[in-house]
Amino acid sequence: MNAHGFCRCDLSERLLYTAFLLLVGLGYLMALGYLYTTYQGVDGKPGLSVEDIADNYYGNRSGSRLEAALRGPMAGNIQLEQRHQVMKWLRDGATRSGYESTIRPILEKQCVVCHSPGSGLKIPDLTSYESVQVVADIDTGVSLSSLMRVSHIHLFGVGLVLLGVGMIFRRVSMVSWLKSTLIVIPFAAIFLDILTWFLTKWDPIYAYVVAVSGGVLGLSLATQILVSLYQMWLFDRGQCET
Repeated sequence: MNAHGFCRCDLSERLLYTAFLLLVGLGYLMALGYLYTTYQGVDGKPGLSVEDIADNYYGNRSGSRLEAALRGPMAGNIQLEQRHQVMKWLRDGATRSGYESTIRPILEKQCVVCHSPGSGLKIPDLTSYESVQVVADIDTGVSLSSLMRVSHIHLFGVGLVLLGVGMIFRRVSMVSWLKSTLIVIPFAAIFLDILTWFLTKWDPIYAYVVAVSGGVLGLSLATQILVSLYQMWLFDRGQCET
């Protein structure tokens, strides 16, 4: 067959493929935005870096989970002066007297609306000294239980997305070995990405692999989407003659 695969698609089929690819592309951009806003600044510096990735999975072994949250995703929810007061209390030993006199009023005003058992949110409880002590311990990063929960969701969800995009991309006109490679790469990338989440919890050096594999996943997925859309709508219609 000389014509590319999309020549055999009628208008409704091309519209279906286009809507799916655009939705996947938008979803991926939203995921990138979520990752940036959630993990940027975890290391105490603006912007998203490899250190932020390492601190998320390996933890900041020189500080507590509460301090990591105040430096990172929760930094915008508490005033700078109050944030410094909480971190000073943590570094001074997180005493009960300091909690009652200084920290409890800050948390009740800024945090317990969400960080309480009645909120229905699966986030740390900050309504008592005992519950705050749980997150005042040394930060060892995300728990293995959370990693396994997020991992299986990603493996199922991303796997199905890649299957759908790959089924459309297989219709493009391209050298066979290159097309096959581009179809396989994102599957390998998401497998390596998730594997190195667990490895980064063991050794932060693997955070570099997390960043690279995530980038490869995004680039290969974008290539499949853009090439498919181009050949569906902008490819020379004369190529459809067999």
